[in-house]
Amino acid sequence: MTTLDMHSTTAITGLILAGGRGSRMGGIDKGLQNFRGMPLALQTLMRLQLQSLPLQEVLINANRNLSAYESLGVPVWPDSIDGFAGPLAGFLTGLERCETPLLLTVPCDTPLFPLDLLERLVTAMQEQDTDVAMAAAPEADGTVRPQPVFCLLKTELLESLVKFTQGGGRKIDAWTAQHRCAIVPFDGPGDSAQAFANANTLAELLQLESL
Repeated sequence: MTTLDMHSTTAITGLILAGGRGSRMGGIDKGLQNFRGMPLALQTLMRLQLQSLPLQEVLINANRNLSAYESLGVPVWPDSIDGFAGPLAGFLTGLERCETPLLLTVPCDTPLFPLDLLERLVTAMQEQDTDVAMAAAPEADGTVRPQPVFCLLKTELLESLVKFTQGGGRKIDAWTAQHRCAIVPFDGPGDSAQAFANANTLAELLQLESL
């Protein structure tokens, strides 16, 4: 049985992280900004639905304009921590609401992420026997760096994350460092150098559209 066969029976939930302040975009709701004619969050949702491994469900973590996100047709949950506490608060919300053994997290502002993201993270988690698998991608200088918001997590990590956030922890990599974590590089010959390019500003969003 191949890795893909083994994991096609493991139920996985996808989580779109759209709960940020969008401060570098002037405070606008980033996930609702248009990219190639549709909101970034919808582009992200479609990208998840096209993954080479299927997801059982997709959730959205958002803290504003909830009805706009709900119109995309999937459940929407705000942070359970007050005050725009960052993507780790989204992880917490996702783990609290997840009804499958695994949770895949992706941000709403990186609409070109790989269609085999989930499959490669699942494979690495299995082969390395870890609790977390995290994507890594080349930066402009050629250095391959982890992309902490692209994570595959075992849902059983919820208790650990509750404890970490209650202690004031807010950085994803500081929390994942407490667990066995596989770093999965997306820097092979067939990998797009722009796959993990994200839009923090409207100028970057326009630049992404032109790729």
